[in-house]
Amino acid sequence: MDASLGGHGRPDAELDKAVLGALFSESTVGLHVLDTQLRLVRFNTAARYVKAFALEEALGHHPREWAGDFYTGDYEATLLEVLDTGAPALDVEVRGRLRPDQPEIVLSVSCFRLEDSTGGVLGVATAVVDITERERAAARLALLERAGGRIGTTLDIFRTAQEFADELVPDLADTVVVEVLDSVLRGEAGAPGTFLDHGALRCTSRRAFALDAERYLPFIGEAISLSAATPFAQCLSDLRPRAVRHLAADTGWLQREPVRGHRLTEAGAHSLLVLPLTARGSVIGLAHCYRNHTPYAFDDGDLALAAELADRVALCLDNARLYARERSAGRLLQLSLRPPRVLGHGAVETASSYCPLGAGGDWFDVIPLSGARVALVAGDTVGRGLEAAATMGEVRAAISALAVLDLAPEEVLERLHALVTRLHGERPRRPDATADDERLDTTCLYLVYNPVTRRCAVASAGHPPPVLALPDGTVEYAVVPAGPPLGRGLAKYDTAEFDIAEDSVLLLSNTAMLRAVSDDPQEQLERIGDALRPVDRPLQEICDEVLYKLAPEQMENDAVLLLARTRVLEADKVVSWTLLNHPASVAEARSRAERVLTDWGLERHAFTVTLVISELVTNAVRYSDGPIGVRLILDGSAVVCEVTDDSSSVPHLRHAEEVDEGGRGLYLTWQVSRRWGTRPESRGKTIWAEVALSEDE
Repeated sequence: MDASLGGHGRPDAELDKAVLGALFSESTVGLHVLDTQLRLVRFNTAARYVKAFALEEALGHHPREWAGDFYTGDYEATLLEVLDTGAPALDVEVRGRLRPDQPEIVLSVSCFRLEDSTGGVLGVATAVVDITERERAAARLALLERAGGRIGTTLDIFRTAQEFADELVPDLADTVVVEVLDSVLRGEAGAPGTFLDHGALRCTSRRAFALDAERYLPFIGEAISLSAATPFAQCLSDLRPRAVRHLAADTGWLQREPVRGHRLTEAGAHSLLVLPLTARGSVIGLAHCYRNHTPYAFDDGDLALAAELADRVALCLDNARLYARERSAGRLLQLSLRPPRVLGHGAVETASSYCPLGAGGDWFDVIPLSGARVALVAGDTVGRGLEAAATMGEVRAAISALAVLDLAPEEVLERLHALVTRLHGERPRRPDATADDERLDTTCLYLVYNPVTRRCAVASAGHPPPVLALPDGTVEYAVVPAGPPLGRGLAKYDTAEFDIAEDSVLLLSNTAMLRAVSDDPQEQLERIGDALRPVDRPLQEICDEVLYKLAPEQMENDAVLLLARTRVLEADKVVSWTLLNHPASVAEARSRAERVLTDWGLERHAFTVTLVISELVTNAVRYSDGPIGVRLILDGSAVVCEVTDDSSSVPHLRHAEEVDEGGRGLYLTWQVSRRWGTRPESRGKTIWAEVALSEDE
C-alpha cells in the first residue's frame, strides 16, 4: 500500500493483506475481478448473493456466459470503455430479469481499471450493489406523491374513482375496477358488514392496460352482486386488504363469483388485490386490481402501496358523498323555498326558468303590491349547500314581509341589510376564520312597476341591473346605482326611477348566468339581445330562448331567469277625485263610487265597495285636516279602493266591543276585503283595500 494514499511510513504487507481479506470475505458489496479479456478471475463472498449473476462455474468465463440479460447495453459498454480509457465509471444502472415471469432486478455497478506499478493494464474490477428494493421504494413513493395531487380534484364520486384507477394503471396494476355501494351514491354511509344484496355495488370506474379489455370490463353504473366466501365479500366484512398472488381458472371461489369470476378468467388474470374503501368508519365500497399483462405476481410492497392509495381515495370518495348529501339536501330545501309557480298579475305578464344546478341560494319572486303595482325581485347568495339555501329562504321571507309595508326600494334593501348583518352575527364562527370568511355575499335587486303611471323604481344591493327590451327592438341595461351586497359595508342604497313603454320586457337574472356569458357587459347585451328579439313572441318562448343561448354547455351554478312584459291600465279603469275634509264628503264619495261601478258594469259589488269607501273616508275626515283623495282601480279580479289624507298616523285594526260607539271601520273593511293595508306618501298616507270580484276569493 502506498503511503501517499493514507499509510504511515513504509507500505505494510500485513495491512494490504487485511484490506484484501476484508474486501473479499467481509464486504457487503459484490466484487468481480476481470482480466484484460474480461474473463472472471476472482470474486468475493458478497458477489455470491447478487441474484442477477450465476457465479458457481463462472471463473474463467466472459460475463456474457454468466451475466445473462444483464450483460447488454450499458454494462458491456461500460466495461469496455473503462478497460480502454482507464476512467472509472460510478453507479451505472444495469437492469434485467432472471426469468420472464419475475420482476426486474436493478443493479448499481461501479468499474475501475487495474494497473501494475508500471502502468500496465491488468484488468477491470467491478463493485456491484443490488438496488432493486431502493428503486421500487422510490417508484412507489413517486406514485404516492403523484396520485396525491391527482386524486380527489373534484367532489364527484365517479370522477374521483376514475382518477384512482387512472393512477394505478399501468404503474401498479394492469386492470383496476372500483365498485361503490349503491347507498353511498345516494349520500348514505355504509356500515361494516357483508353486502350480499343484489345490486349493492355499482361500478364507478375501470381502467385496463390491454386494448381489448372492453370485453371483460364492467360498464360504468353496472350493478354487480356479491357472493359469500370470496375475497370480495371477506374484504367488505373485515375491511382488510387481500392479495391473491396466484390466481388460476380452477381457483375454487371463482365459481361462486359468476360475474367477477368469469371476467377474471376471461381476462387471464393471474394475480389479484382486493382493497376495502373505508373512511371515517363508513364503508364506501371496494377496489380490485389484477395483473394479466405483467408476468409476475403482486408482492407485499404492492399490497401496502395499493392499500395506502385505497385509503386516500376512500377519504376523497367520502368527502364527495358528504358533499352530494348536503347538496341534495340543499337542493330540496331550495326547491321547497322557491315560489312553486309564478302567479299571474295584472301589471305584468311573467315567465321564468329556474334550474337549481348548484344547490345554492339563487331565487326570484313576483310580489303583488297595493295600487295594482308589482314588485319583481331577484337575488343570490354565494356558496352552496344548506347554509346558502337557508339564507336564501330567510331573505326571501323577509322581502315578502317588507313588501307588504309598501316601502321604497332603497328602504327595503336597507332593512334587509340590517337583517342579513344580524343573521351573519348569529352564526357560529370557525376558530380559524375571519368575519369575511364566514359571510356569504347576498345580492338582491328590488324593482317596483306601476301599471298606472308606467313608472319603474329599482334599487340594487350588489346585483346586476335589469335588462330592458323595448318594443322597437332596443335592448339595454337599466341605469341603477349599485349598493353593497347585503350584510357588507354601509347600507347606502339609491332608487333609480324611469318610465317604460307598454309591452316592454324586463329581464332579471342571477349573477352567475350573466358571468357565464362574459365579464364584458356589452358582450352580455349582444348575446341577450339576440335571444330577446323580437319581443312580441310568447314570453315563455323568449325565456327559454334566453336560457338556451346564455347557459354554457356545462352548467356549474344555478340558472335563474325572470321575464316580465309590462302592461298599462287603461285610463277608464282608474278613476280618482278629491274631496273636502267634511263629514258630508262621505256621502259624496259613496255616490261617486256607485256611478263608477255602474260604468264598469259591477253594480252587484256596489254595496261592498261603497261600504269600504265610506269607512275609509270617515276615518280620513276624523283624523286628518287637509283634502282627501279617493281612487278606484279596476285591477283584473279586484276593485282597489284607495283613500289618501295628510295624516301620517297609521291606523290599527282593533276588535270593538258591543258597547263601543266606534272603532269598527277598519274591522268592517278587513271583513269584506281580500286584503288591506297602508302605504306612506311624500305627505301623509294612503289606506287601501282590495274587494275581490269573485266569490271564491
